[in-house]
Amino acid sequence: MDQHISQQNLPLLLSKARETIISQFRSILKHFGLTEQQWRVLRILFEEGEVEPCYLCEICDILSPSMTGILKRLKEMGLIGRRPMETDKRRVLIFLTPKSEQLAEQILPLIRQQYRLIEEAWGADLVAQIYQDMYTLIELKKVKVQQVELP
Repeated sequence: MDQHISQQNLPLLLSKARETIISQFRSILKHFGLTEQQWRVLRILFEEGEVEPCYLCEICDILSPSMTGILKRLKEMGLIGRRPMETDKRRVLIFLTPKSEQLAEQILPLIRQQYRLIEEAWGADLVAQIYQDMYTLIELKKVKVQQVELP
């Protein structure tokens, strides 16, 4: 039986590409005691303000059980708080604390600087192309691809 697949291993290439990108930021996150997933959540909160946990799951691409643990740890770290929504007390909003606002003052300039350094090293055109390709790929999620028939 032929064990060779003629197509390149696209999932593996995407994983390696992701690692190439995140490795540019990992030392900053580690310096501030944050995981990559915690940073995804905090960045959304820095940019959008208070939001519901289900929105964080969707926008951060993190499953609900994992998000529960992430939010628990961020709360223990004093970086987020929770409060019931005024219109529906069964739902909660996640918000930043004064401690996370102080963190933002320290970490955001470093993150911005790292993006500039990436652009300088790789070139603005390549970085723009990477963004465009990623947005295009994400949009293709809407296109239904027929699945092989399983035996």
